[in-house]
Amino acid sequence: MSQFVMDADWLHWHQSPSQPSFELPKGAVDAHCHVFGPGNEFGFAPERKYTPCDASKQQLWDLRDYLGFSRNVIVQATCHGADNNAMVDALLASNGLARGVATIKEDISDAELDRLHAAGVRGVRFNFVKRLVDALPFDSLKRIAERIVKRDWHIVIYFESQDLPELYDFFTSLPTILVVDHMGRPDVTKSVEGEDFALFLKFMLENENVWSKVSCPERISIDGPNKGYQDVVPFARKVVESFPDRVLWGTDWPHPNMKSHMPDDGKLVDMIPLFAPTTELQQKLLIDNPMRLYWSK
Repeated sequence: MSQFVMDADWLHWHQSPSQPSFELPKGAVDAHCHVFGPGNEFGFAPERKYTPCDASKQQLWDLRDYLGFSRNVIVQATCHGADNNAMVDALLASNGLARGVATIKEDISDAELDRLHAAGVRGVRFNFVKRLVDALPFDSLKRIAERIVKRDWHIVIYFESQDLPELYDFFTSLPTILVVDHMGRPDVTKSVEGEDFALFLKFMLENENVWSKVSCPERISIDGPNKGYQDVVPFARKVVESFPDRVLWGTDWPHPNMKSHMPDDGKLVDMIPLFAPTTELQQKLLIDNPMRLYWSK
């Protein structure tokens, strides 16, 4: 049991997800998930904005096998700050079936970067969601980017759609591949053909180093689970069909900071063919793209 007490309004991850109807192709990668603790082994950061329940590597492997995935990309959770040890522990225990995205500070040593790379880390995450971070030290982030580009790592960027105009120039100045979390969280109450989403599509169209995860309909949807998050489908399909070689998909297990409900991971898997309606697109989304980005180097 964790030495930490989870937040009173924290929603525990789904204890009995449904078996997906959609049969994942062999070799499919869950390219966005997390581990939390366990807190009695890997403490949460003092500066964290939330205290979650435990979500261990073995519980992640159990979900992977149950849903039919073969591999995972574990993204450092903000509750652990820049202490990547829980994520690294999971990578080392994965028998090569997991890769990682770390959170690092500018003063990280080359030896520590070497350790992370040897464990399977292939990218770093920059969080621009204002409710989750205290400041955006752009100069420091730029210097981090200049260090990791030498290792052929990429940067995962997490932001919300209304902030893209002010962040656009900074993002386009970064020298690595950029992977956008959750399509930049578009406002699905607006048209998929509207100006807001057009800026995101322009961002991808004019910058061939920009990729996107078509993940987290449960975070983006206004309709919610009772309507199957259908309001997200046109946005995700537009991204997949427009940029089939630069898209990824992930569960986001254990779904940090969900307040309205906890999604059923099996039903999230069943949305994949709505986002990527052909076998060819599913192959790219679930296998070819994540393998190229995370396992080819």
